Amino acid sequence: MDRSQKEELVGTMRKVFEGSNLVVVTHYSGLSVGEITDLRNKMREAGAGFKVTKNRITRLALQGTAYENLTDMFTGPTGVAYSADPVAAAKIAVSFAKTNDKLIVMGGAMGANVLDVEAVKSLATLPSLDELRGKLVGMISTPATRIAGVTAAPAGQLARVIGAYSQKGEAA
Repeated sequence: MDRSQKEELVGTMRKVFEGSNLVVVTHYSGLSVGEITDLRNKMREAGAGFKVTKNRITRLALQGTAYENLTDMFTGPTGVAYSADPVAAAKIAVSFAKTNDKLIVMGGAMGANVLDVEAVKSLATLPSLDELRGKLVGMISTPATRIAGVTAAPAGQLARVIGAYSQKGEAA
């Protein structure tokens, strides 16, 4: 890899870090290509990404970003999970690590806030941004349906009373 390719890779990694709200650092020693591909596919489905990184290039890419304080975690075979959603990357990385002991979550960061392994695991238990949006819409729409039901009930009762009187008048 020549110098221009390395500079391009550093620039690409810097864009990844700048566009992410969450970065999770993992060690992937012993994972096969198929397992890494499976992890990448799961990340992609959740709106996240996973990159196997070269530590020196990643440390250069971290300089000047909010994630600069993660440089100490980049030793050994390192992979980076990242997402704009503050939960997605942690959720997929932690669940994959539970089923595959070759992936080890080392920590991460949300902006300048460094997260240890336990903080990443607790972040993974939170609902995703889409789940929270769904719950919020459900909470907002539920009162509206109740209001519609309450306001429609008297009109329905009035219609039944009028219908009963009309049937009574026809019978007489």
